[in-house]
Amino acid sequence: MARSVIFIIAIFLSFCALSCIAQQQPCATYKFLNNKHFSSCSDLPVLSSSLHWNYHPLSNRVDVAFRHTGVTDRRWIAWAVNPTSEGMIGSQAIVSFQRTDGSLAVYTSPITSYGTRLEQGNLSFPVSDLSATNQNNEMIIYASLELHGNISTVNHLWQAGPMSENTPMMHSVGPSSPNVKSIGSLDFLSGRVKATRSSSATLKNVHGILNTVSWGILMPIGAVIARYLKRFESADPLWFYLHVSCQLLAYILGGLSGFGTGIVLSRRSPGMEHSCHKIIGIVLFCLATTQVFGGLVRPDKDSKYRPFFNWFHFLAGCSTLILSIFNIYKGFDLLHAANFWRLAYSGIILTLLLVTLLLEICTRWCLPITKRSMPNAMEKNTSTVIAVATMEV
Repeated sequence: MARSVIFIIAIFLSFCALSCIAQQQPCATYKFLNNKHFSSCSDLPVLSSSLHWNYHPLSNRVDVAFRHTGVTDRRWIAWAVNPTSEGMIGSQAIVSFQRTDGSLAVYTSPITSYGTRLEQGNLSFPVSDLSATNQNNEMIIYASLELHGNISTVNHLWQAGPMSENTPMMHSVGPSSPNVKSIGSLDFLSGRVKATRSSSATLKNVHGILNTVSWGILMPIGAVIARYLKRFESADPLWFYLHVSCQLLAYILGGLSGFGTGIVLSRRSPGMEHSCHKIIGIVLFCLATTQVFGGLVRPDKDSKYRPFFNWFHFLAGCSTLILSIFNIYKGFDLLHAANFWRLAYSGIILTLLLVTLLLEICTRWCLPITKRSMPNAMEKNTSTVIAVATMEV
């Protein structure tokens, strides 16, 4: 009996040990070919990367090894520490890539703008023992950092991107891309790693949603309602107020909120210029502002200036509609949005175009026929009444 109990306990303990081993991070079992050893490591959440380090609190020095696996083509990799903020701007990076002649480049690069080409330069803290390897489909950067101040927690970033000859090119910036999620905080002392999301990436999504709903959907809906009011000569106040509501809501969401978030994004990204998208956004804001406040000074129907106002209102509205749809697709390109969003938005626009086409058909062909038939029917009824009256007399 005692032997059976001991045997069962042994099996249980073995199972627990195997479970613990299975739950260990893969980086903990990795063996470096150059016999280097690191006491701490963390498998980073994206980009098939891991970070290994030895922290020396007395000298505030950190020996690191940044490892990027699954390398099947020529690319650049980088690991960076940002001493001042959580974002890309201000980060102090260590970069490596394979040159066209097969040799490895490894150097430091301070990031000062979003348009950087990872130019070589000195960092804000000393870096020594800089080296890199590229073998067995993985790239590794080794370095020793001497951090300023008595700190052990830092904001860090890691990236990988394509090459053009010997020049690093821009990595993917789509909202679903892992490259926009490769940011976090790292405590060298405790080993705690926390993934964070860039506030700029969130703001880009908010900016895109606001402008797509306002300029891209509400504005065309308001234009269709305006066409209905014009073609059917409707005096129903419900449709008029619905038209005004769509335009005002589009102006508030896109003209004020969307335009405001665009200004904030521009200030946060001093090195990233999207001139066409920005210029169209400014023009849209000016046209929409003129449309909204122009309604307050609209001339009376009997005024001689009313035709000029109507023409201006029509041309400004058409320009706003065309530019807004074009700029929405331009925004999809800048955000590298998935095809689903393009197709969904295209479906909405095509539906509105179909409704507009049906309204044109009804007002150009159906209504004139109805109007022409009504006088004939009235004339026929009148003749019938006269004939009946004559017979009675």
